[in-house]
Amino acid sequence: MSKRGVMRPTWKLENNVGLAGASKEMCVRPMESRCKDMGVRIYIGNIPRFWQAVICTAGLAIFILTGAGTSSAQDSELTSKLTLKEAVNLAVANSRDLALARLQYGVMQRQIGVARSAFLPNLYTGTGVAYTSGFPLLEGGGAPAIFTLSYTQQIFNPPLKGEQRAAEQRAEEQRLSMDDVRDTVMSRAALDYLELAKVRHALELMHGERTSAGRILEATRERADTGRELPIEVIRAQLTTARIEQRIAQLEDRDDSLSGELRDMMGMPPDETIEVSTEEIPGVAAEASKDVVSEALANNVELKQAQTELRAREFKLKGEQGGRWPSFALTGQYNVLSKINNYTDFFNKFQRNNVIFGVQVQIPIFASRTSSAVAFAQADFNAANLALQTKRSEISRDVRRKAKLVREAELSGEVARLELQLAQENVRVLQAQFDGGRGSLKDLEAAHIEENDKWLAFLDANYSRQQAQLELLHTTGQLAQVLQ
Repeated sequence: MSKRGVMRPTWKLENNVGLAGASKEMCVRPMESRCKDMGVRIYIGNIPRFWQAVICTAGLAIFILTGAGTSSAQDSELTSKLTLKEAVNLAVANSRDLALARLQYGVMQRQIGVARSAFLPNLYTGTGVAYTSGFPLLEGGGAPAIFTLSYTQQIFNPPLKGEQRAAEQRAEEQRLSMDDVRDTVMSRAALDYLELAKVRHALELMHGERTSAGRILEATRERADTGRELPIEVIRAQLTTARIEQRIAQLEDRDDSLSGELRDMMGMPPDETIEVSTEEIPGVAAEASKDVVSEALANNVELKQAQTELRAREFKLKGEQGGRWPSFALTGQYNVLSKINNYTDFFNKFQRNNVIFGVQVQIPIFASRTSSAVAFAQADFNAANLALQTKRSEISRDVRRKAKLVREAELSGEVARLELQLAQENVRVLQAQFDGGRGSLKDLEAAHIEENDKWLAFLDANYSRQQAQLELLHTTGQLAQVLQ
């Protein structure tokens, strides 16, 4: 792959080490020669000056080496070499779409708590002042009180229980949606990584093709100047060179775009360079295509969501059907009454503190709402059931189609490999002829250009195969198993 834009810390480290070596030569060797000239008697008398020079030299060397290590560390910080799995894991960890899906799942979890709260103890308190004329009575049939504490808890209420279970299923559906978002992020990161590796490999090939095209253009001009080539051949060679330059510019732009997308997905600084390597999808991808239909029907996220939605509407239907049965609830109330509401005028005895606690049973005799709610829930359930059957058929057809695309991509890759091998053999033959003085430089460089073109076609075919494999894995629900 191309190293364009990659900062190499090794070069700076070697230069710094060289500077340290030069410092040692400048400080130590004059001291040694001077010591030899001075003799043993003078050498012993100058020990302090000798050690001062040694300490100075050592300090300078340590300072330079420390600077080299620092600059190397800074350069390494600007370059990240990642494998396919590392890039995918970073994209998942820093995905904003996945973070939003987690928040939405948390909202659905809170909604379950709201539906479940009816079956938990609920205490309410309040106070108020009301003027009464005649019998002490409040709107709704209650008695006026200066303080009230009430308690309610549902024990058996099929419609409310059906809403709770439906909310639980829809929370599970949102969790599956979160998994689908994760798989989408993984697929996009993997495709960008693999395409970036392909683009950089193609750039290396195009740089070699640029060299060959330049040699052909130079040879064509020389032959045209001597009258052995038509001027139109020079224009044709110039056109070939211009097309190569155009292709290189397009690849460089694509490299920059893919690098920016990967940095954004992985949460990296915009000035950090990413190094990638040409990789294959792990071996599970080959095993995944053996029984793709059953794998998709068992693991496809969209199909699981449709099944979960059907169960949610089924619970809703059963709850509405249970509305024909009696409901039971615990109720209690504590009131503090006041004589200002004329209780003594209508009751023989006044008691300020009053408590009531018991079970409230509500028996439906004729409830129009129940019949309408059951009919609506039944129609909703039938629609979800039909949608599930349709989704199952769509997934079955889609996975078969994608399995065929994988097979076709593998065959196309084999054809591209053989064409590349043939072009390489042609280059060897022409190289041997050229070395023996029986071939021309123009034919040899043209063969190199053709070989580069076959390389590019092979890289495109290989990327198309990997893309088809990832789409198949996404459909069968095995993408996370392969890439994590």
